[in-house]
Amino acid sequence: MKIVGYETFLVAPRWQFLRIDTDEGISGWGEPIVEGRAEAVQGAVAACMEYLVGADPLRIEEHWQVLAKGGFYRGGAVLSSALAGIDQALWDIKGRHHGVPVHELLGGPVRERVRMYTWAHGVDNAALVDDAQAKVASGFTAVKINVSEALPPIPGAADLRRMASRVEALRSASGDGVDIALDFHGRLSTAATRQLLPLLEPLLPLFVEEPVTPEYSRDLRRITESTSIPIATGERLFSRWDFRDVLTTGIAVAQPDISHAGGVSEVRRIAAMAEAYDVNVAPHCPLGPITLAASLQIDFATPNFLIQEQSLGIEYGGGNELLDYLVDPGVFTFTDGHVERPTGPGLGIEVNEEVVREAAANPHRWRSPILRHEDGSFAEW
Repeated sequence: MKIVGYETFLVAPRWQFLRIDTDEGISGWGEPIVEGRAEAVQGAVAACMEYLVGADPLRIEEHWQVLAKGGFYRGGAVLSSALAGIDQALWDIKGRHHGVPVHELLGGPVRERVRMYTWAHGVDNAALVDDAQAKVASGFTAVKINVSEALPPIPGAADLRRMASRVEALRSASGDGVDIALDFHGRLSTAATRQLLPLLEPLLPLFVEEPVTPEYSRDLRRITESTSIPIATGERLFSRWDFRDVLTTGIAVAQPDISHAGGVSEVRRIAAMAEAYDVNVAPHCPLGPITLAASLQIDFATPNFLIQEQSLGIEYGGGNELLDYLVDPGVFTFTDGHVERPTGPGLGIEVNEEVVREAAANPHRWRSPILRHEDGSFAEW
């Protein structure tokens, strides 16, 4: 079997899909994307595919090594994300070739269903509580929230109490039967974590995600040793080498993104590394259906898996676009906040190519929002 061609598709709301074709009629799908930089990843995919066209798609590890290291300049968001989408598509082809789900090729399932979480939103505490309760009523047992928009490096008393009250309102309304995860998008400084996390400890969050940006990963040990709250990070780390030093800092949850961190092949290795440090894995996934399908294949084969993110309800797409691109949306049916083990070959989904092509006829140009502090200076998104 040989690779004979490929296509990329920029589709709303902010995703890019990749289809790789073979001479035996088997095609595989991947999702290579950097949100806000889709065109750059598209170019990187084209450069990588110059090497792959004509090659045997089943030699996944050989191709991963060459594409990751053969260009001399390595890593980074764009190149790692291009490789990630290609790797997903190759695993999809391999699973379809053998007639089994990818997780069977990774050693077989270690669980029969995967716990999911959803997002809750609200401009004020009351609206946040209402939205969270609606999500819980639909069956979810865990929600994640953004605790604050832009923050100064040293938040004042009003900011600190506002953030604590937001979480307190949600905990009070939801009780202890609902897990609450808190995402900070790197908006805190290391000093600010020492102010805020003690206020949140009595509210028992499931984890606090990305309290500081990756540039300050060296400071994570100071943060983990200063709080009882589990710390999660990793959505902006792109390889096992990026995770190597972070795993030793005392974090509780690693969050590699299968569309950024080298695909199925590399996230599988990151998860195995994390297990050696007693770190759980909760793959980052605010993306499309292919990323979610690939993440689930990892989840079902990973002993130290914790919980899976997914983009339905994340409120950036204006609808259920994730399901619109599938022939059978039922593969992502959530029951009691869980999804059952997929049994279809490859990534376990069938992409609706007609819908994808229609969407790609009007390619998106999504860009990350730019936030500003009150004084007009740049603020972390």
